[in-house]
Amino acid sequence: MDDKELIIENLNELLEEKKFKVMALELQQLNEFDIAMYLDSLEPEQVLVLFHMLPKDLSADVFSEMEIDTQSRIVEAVSASELNEIVENLAMDDAVDMIEELPANLVKKVLRAAKEDTRKVINQYLMYPENSAGTIMTAEYVALKKWMNARQALQYVREHGVDSETIYTCYVTSYTRELEGVVTLKDLVMADPETELSDILDDNVISAYTTEDQEDVAQIFNKYDLLALPVVDLENRVVGIITVDDMVDVMEQEATEDIEKMAALNPSEKPYLSTSVFELAKNRIFWLLFLMISSMLTGHLLTTYEDAFTVVPLLVTFIPMMTGTGGNAGSQSATLIIRGMTVGDIKTADFLKVWWKEIRVACLCGVVLAGVNFLRLTLQYPGNTMVCLTVVLSMFGTIIIAKSIGCLLPIGAKLIHVDPAIMAAPLISTIVDACSLMLYFQVACAIIGL
Repeated sequence: MDDKELIIENLNELLEEKKFKVMALELQQLNEFDIAMYLDSLEPEQVLVLFHMLPKDLSADVFSEMEIDTQSRIVEAVSASELNEIVENLAMDDAVDMIEELPANLVKKVLRAAKEDTRKVINQYLMYPENSAGTIMTAEYVALKKWMNARQALQYVREHGVDSETIYTCYVTSYTRELEGVVTLKDLVMADPETELSDILDDNVISAYTTEDQEDVAQIFNKYDLLALPVVDLENRVVGIITVDDMVDVMEQEATEDIEKMAALNPSEKPYLSTSVFELAKNRIFWLLFLMISSMLTGHLLTTYEDAFTVVPLLVTFIPMMTGTGGNAGSQSATLIIRGMTVGDIKTADFLKVWWKEIRVACLCGVVLAGVNFLRLTLQYPGNTMVCLTVVLSMFGTIIIAKSIGCLLPIGAKLIHVDPAIMAAPLISTIVDACSLMLYFQVACAIIGL
């Protein structure tokens, strides 16, 4: 058992004995994230008691890591002066994140408690489009002036860097806050004290606009291995920065959203255990209904060819294998293409290259699957060579169709500005099922003469 587990075990014992003052001291041995996780697991009354006992400089850090439900209870319970201390000590991006999640009545309480300057900045953040760079940036950064020398810049960092998200990367701006370049703390420390920043700054700065989608910003971080990224308005004036710790949260959020969409779920920002049964059902029912209605096409196709079942009943036994293999093949292609587009490896203009590559992959996979099936079927059903040939040719064609649909549908979705993740396993399986059955029975009619 490690030190953290021992502390948690001790905290639980103290909780049973209701020794809250001792608990507050014990909690301070943990990281603020671990404290927040522990408080999230307690009853509301216990959370409020312990939160009030934490030191003021620690309580804001802990508050920013708490789940929104716990934050809501604290906001509702504390006085205006206590709420003011919390808001003023929060990083601006954390404050905005909280406000975006809180109920309207609590948002009013928070804004009333905040100072006028803080309230103006928060309102400015709330004006940016949802999930844009402007909503995840922080206004707490070090902005140096081009006319400073290294000595003046270091002195400025010492005086103003305490509350900044990062001091390792400093941005150089003009008198009108236009982005001129970037210098690192290492550049400042290693340079001659009298060297002007204009001589050591890097003017080839990668930046993002306030309205740029956070998913595109994540790709910039991933591509250039950045620790921080300046955010500018349309006039190239620096309004904030995004740091890598915030971007990790965004990447997790985007990945979760894509996974949920690929599983035919409407995305939810709440943790699973904090989401009500009604809301979970609501997030699932639309796609279940849509896919159920879509699958009726498959049923209609089966009734169309019911005469073929009567003549050759053996054909029916291969339908699950045909549709299942086709769905799996399409899902494989779709998953790779969606992932490739998400990380920027595949562009919509590459659709012909992608399709041609998937066709060749489909041919190789189809030959192997068809060959294995032919051997199995000839041994299992001797004397039914035409049926075996029908299944084998249909399987080969199904693989080609499935992989074509699996690679082209996500790219098509991107072209019409729909999230490619929607074109994932459930939807592709439904489409491929219908196509594979049509092919199967057409081949059967041609070969067996039904």
